[in-house]
Amino acid sequence: MTGQPGTGRSPDGAAFFIAALLAAFGAVLLWDASTIPDKGGYAGIGPAAMPKIVGWALLALSAATGVGAFRGRLAEVPRQNPVPLLLIGGGLVLQIALLNVVGFSLATGILFAATAAAFGKRNLLLTLPVGVAFAFGIYGVFDGILQLNLPGGPLETLIYGG
Repeated sequence: MTGQPGTGRSPDGAAFFIAALLAAFGAVLLWDASTIPDKGGYAGIGPAAMPKIVGWALLALSAATGVGAFRGRLAEVPRQNPVPLLLIGGGLVLQIALLNVVGFSLATGILFAATAAAFGKRNLLLTLPVGVAFAFGIYGVFDGILQLNLPGGPLETLIYGG
C-alpha cells in the first residue's frame, strides 16, 4: 500500500490503530453482552440490549474510521497541549486517593477545581468551593433520596450525621 495514486499520501496509521481499538472494544462488549441472560419480558428489552447496541455502534465507528483512514479523508490532528490532560488526570488521581480520607464532597470538589483549571478557570478560591457545593448536593441526593452510600467525610458527617 503506497496510499492514494497521485496524492503522495499514505494511509493514516494512527487512524487504523484507533479503528482496531474500536473494533476490539466493540467485539468485547458484544461478547460480554452475549453472556448476560436476556429475559426481556413483555417489553422485549433486557439488560443485554444496551451493551449490544453500544457494541454494534463501536463496530460501525471502527469501520467508518478505517475507511476514512484508507481514503485519507480524516481531519488533520492539531498539536496537543498535555497540561489540561495532566490537570484532569491529576485531579482524578487525587479524588480516588482522598475519597475515603476526606469524603466524597471534598475529594470531588478537588476534581472539579482541577477540571475547571484544565478548561482555563484557574481561580481556586472560586472553583474549589463551587465544586464542593455541587458535590455536596450530589452526596445529599445519593445519600438522602436514593439511599446509596457514598464515602462520607467530616463535612458529610457534620451535616448528615454519618
